[in-house]
Amino acid sequence: MGDNDDETLESASAAMLGFATRYPEFSTLAAKLHAAGPLPPRLTRTPIILDTDIGGDPDDAIALTCATRQDELSLVTTTDENHGLRARLARHLLDLLKRPDVPVVAGADLGNTHYWIADGLAPDTIPSQSDDILTAVRTLCATTDGPVRWVGCGPLTNLAHILNAAPELAQQLIITQMGGALNYRDPSRAEHNFRLDPAAARFVVATAPELTLVISDTTYTDDIAIDATTDLYQALAAPDAPAWAALLATHLDRWFTLRYPSSKQHDPLTLSVALELPFVDLTRPTIVLAADARMSIDPAGHPTWITKDADYPAFQRWLTTQLSG
Repeated sequence: MGDNDDETLESASAAMLGFATRYPEFSTLAAKLHAAGPLPPRLTRTPIILDTDIGGDPDDAIALTCATRQDELSLVTTTDENHGLRARLARHLLDLLKRPDVPVVAGADLGNTHYWIADGLAPDTIPSQSDDILTAVRTLCATTDGPVRWVGCGPLTNLAHILNAAPELAQQLIITQMGGALNYRDPSRAEHNFRLDPAAARFVVATAPELTLVISDTTYTDDIAIDATTDLYQALAAPDAPAWAALLATHLDRWFTLRYPSSKQHDPLTLSVALELPFVDLTRPTIVLAADARMSIDPAGHPTWITKDADYPAFQRWLTTQLSG
């Protein structure tokens, strides 16, 4: 990442002040960050790759919607694929959100079907998407000499493949990944995204130079849940809502009926960390992953940024602004 210089700090200060101007209720958080000392180099205006298992929990589709508000969204890849259906759904949602410029690439198919509930949400007219993920990522990274933000919202299979096949990209990809847990609600197993591909999780944690994990300890909370009674859901489901909002509402209805009565917004919170918004506090312990990818702190482990707490009301206000556009 390199040392800060005066121009970088001025840019960082301007970005934070601009954020506080747009969202005055967050000005206290911005001031707090300024008082904490020198800020790291900013990643604003750098390309974003969103890696998603869209079509299961609707938080992925909501994260993609929020990501389209960023001009820097440059590529969407799908993980834990289901015969290309996730990529087709991502393509459909991007088109509804007026982002035909963002390519979609179908990634690794792990053979799961249980985590797919979105049959019929993308019309049959949406074609299959490319599956050459390595070429797509290499091509995007070649467009800039600077960093590229990778926002991981599903199993780490695609990321592990890229870091293994193109190790020269490891220094360029700044990774923010939803996954892992120190105190998972089921101590007998790893967190969902790590559990679906333990080998990939272990490889990424061991080799990625710039990695932040947004762990389940921070995201698994009703403080950031959407259910059928929340104002945000009611707005998405309104009769006069745009087509993209109606798609999200239908997706949420499917989730409430087939899986759980609410959807916790793990992935939009992960996106907010990659966008360097001031909702989440980080710490940097040394962590190890067991063979099944269960995570623990160990002095012999790998230093890794992980989330430790969050300002959920501030995040919820930001999420509402993203979904009201």
